[in-house]
Amino acid sequence: MALIAGSTLALVVGVFATLLRLDRERAFYTTVAMVVGTYYILFAAMGASAGTLVEESAVGIAFIATAAVGFRRSMWLVVAALAGHGALDSVHGHVIANPGVPPWWPPFCMAYDFAAAAYLAALLTIRANAPPAARAS
Repeated sequence: MALIAGSTLALVVGVFATLLRLDRERAFYTTVAMVVGTYYILFAAMGASAGTLVEESAVGIAFIATAAVGFRRSMWLVVAALAGHGALDSVHGHVIANPGVPPWWPPFCMAYDFAAAAYLAALLTIRANAPPAARAS
């Protein structure tokens, strides 16, 4: 159920953002990637030790930095940040012990991240192949 919920939510948010034209700005998916990168920090603050908080913060900072560089250089790095976070979700419990993480979170977040990365990759591809007049709108 978490996989269905996460992927559906990502696609609904992506389509809604496209319909509202919120995702015309580079900041939209960059911000999504940055926020996604902070949830494990929140869970560590809620239920783990200071050491876990430091570990989760270091990982979160790496995703935030990747998204920030992507914002400036290439949105494909934002795709990579989202997909990379999804990959981390798939092994998170084996990498960092964080008792604050709800058991359903890693599969939910993994599905969200992969679906959001795929949606952004599709948008970037479509927009790169669109006629110049269509890219301006």
